[in-house]
Amino acid sequence: MQKIKTALLSYGMSGKVFHAPFLNFHPGFELLGSWERSKKLIHQDFPSVKSYATMEELLEDDVDLVIVNTPVETHYEYAKQVLLAGKHAIVEKAFTTTVAQSQELSALAKEKGLKLAVFQNRRWDSDFKTVQKIISEKVIGDIVEAEFHFDRYNPILSPKQHKETANSGAGILKDLGPHLIDQALCLFGLPQSVFADIRITREHSLVDDYIDILLYYSNFRVRLKAGFFVREAIPAYVIHGKKGSFLKPRGDVQEDELKLGNKPNLETWGTESIEKRGLLHTEINGEIVQEIIPTLQGNYYDFFDGVYHSITNDVIEPVTAQDGVQVMQIIEAAIQSSAQKKAIDL
Repeated sequence: MQKIKTALLSYGMSGKVFHAPFLNFHPGFELLGSWERSKKLIHQDFPSVKSYATMEELLEDDVDLVIVNTPVETHYEYAKQVLLAGKHAIVEKAFTTTVAQSQELSALAKEKGLKLAVFQNRRWDSDFKTVQKIISEKVIGDIVEAEFHFDRYNPILSPKQHKETANSGAGILKDLGPHLIDQALCLFGLPQSVFADIRITREHSLVDDYIDILLYYSNFRVRLKAGFFVREAIPAYVIHGKKGSFLKPRGDVQEDELKLGNKPNLETWGTESIEKRGLLHTEINGEIVQEIIPTLQGNYYDFFDGVYHSITNDVIEPVTAQDGVQVMQIIEAAIQSSAQKKAIDL
């Protein structure tokens, strides 16, 4: 099996939790190491890999794929350097800070014949995969409205300076927002227009920490919300159709399992607690049905497997640069809408 030699641009939480476990588990990847600026942590988990002192040293090594998992405001600069060095790239969300930057990276990857994927791992959450199945099977009829939430109760500012300092990549719109936006676009495509309310709600916060985004489609609406003052969460996914409704709490366990140091597998990984199952209330063949729906298994492994096949078999990336461009289009429209207090046509 061809090995894709892979390196990380940082080994903080995302490198340790979201990337290294899957790169180590997938037989098609070889983790070469990570760029580490001050703390040298990767050798605690992988003693035989390299800790690069500089990005230049990393790019000069025999690396096939680089994961850009640094703060959002650095994504464009670092991803461009990676592509110019002739390496494939995975870029975390938010892809960039502007539509123009994302379009430039997409064009550069095509020009150089390189693969460029955006790490929208939440497409492989158990809860979202279940919602996707319900919608694709049309068991609730034509969609009238949908509402997706990524709510938390956490009024305390993050200790990570790049998350709380006013910069082009900070704020909930470019942190949790891309998850919600990408899921909506994955299900429904680009909307016709966008209306948004973006606010600061935490004391002493310098960055946006509340978003309410309304996507206008021709025959239905999709609302996306995230905030830090939701002590009692409502269902994360609420979808109403002309025949019925589906309500699903957020229940994916992968992030929590990875933070505990548990290793992914292909059998039981990403299996939700049965208490988090969704409720389907609809009409099937003239009969009213109200039942609890089993949750599909989630697994971020499938993203990495998709990247592997995109490189080795020259097929489309599991999340393309164009997908990243479209998420940025929604983000830019949301910023404009909130500032002008009006809907923005795409």
